[in-house]
Amino acid sequence: MPFLELTLRCRADAQPRYERALEDVGALAVTLLDADAQTPNERAILEPGVGETPLWGEVALSALFPHDTDALLLLAALDAFDPGLDWTQAGFRKVEDQDWERAWMDRYEPLRFGTRTWIVPWNRELPTQAQAADAAVVRLDPGLAFGSGTHPTTALCLEWLDALAAEGALEGATVLDFGCGSGILALAALKLGAARAVGVDNDPQALLATRDNAQRNGVADRLAVYAPEAEPAATYPVVVANILASALDALAPQLAARVAPGGRIALSGILAGQEEALLERYGEWFDALAVERREDWIRIDGVRGA
Repeated sequence: MPFLELTLRCRADAQPRYERALEDVGALAVTLLDADAQTPNERAILEPGVGETPLWGEVALSALFPHDTDALLLLAALDAFDPGLDWTQAGFRKVEDQDWERAWMDRYEPLRFGTRTWIVPWNRELPTQAQAADAAVVRLDPGLAFGSGTHPTTALCLEWLDALAAEGALEGATVLDFGCGSGILALAALKLGAARAVGVDNDPQALLATRDNAQRNGVADRLAVYAPEAEPAATYPVVVANILASALDALAPQLAARVAPGGRIALSGILAGQEEALLERYGEWFDALAVERREDWIRIDGVRGA
């Protein structure tokens, strides 16, 4: 199936704003490249690796949308979302889905999060460290669903899960991954010791990707996926929600109700500057709320009160 691809150049410091706007209006995937790279082999794709800072001053950004998207209406929506950004230089073309998938698989490297968690493309060899007996390895093929571990919001959540596992908080637990995307967080939780996981997403493509990745990792019998309206009512000892700040605000009562008393929650997808409102919002239900920052992105985590 073809897609509409939007491409533009932007300053590296403005990239998070452009990416957020594209995701808000429905981008299926967002990819970043060094705007000044001279050859396809220059290693500069997707978000920077964990703990890294991009050395390039300009970013070549591309985003995929359904093939029947009206480009002019899309530009109008982007301009309305953030009028301070310049969309006049955006270009469009039709691409086949295999073009994007090949680019991702060719350039994505194994990544480590915390002490035990590894995210490894299904077609790559395991690094030596990922072959350790206690390594929690997720083999991933995200397709067109968000979540490869390269984005700071996902990295923050993976590190949180890794730390919970070190405390023994995941052992035998059921974990809710709300806004599961590729299923990466639910899969990591299972590999780290959780007994079961539930993935919820309103994107049918994400549910398909999560099921496929669960099969690939041999945990399909322990991972259930649902659209939001079909999710069974339940409470969980561990909940992670990596979605936009506006959704975290709107869904605060529902997400709080899903966390069992004394349970843990992590909220991500929050741009720096948005955290104070969410800290106040979730402070109604959660104690010991803490903030962790990675580049321009924030994770909030806390413990559910009695």
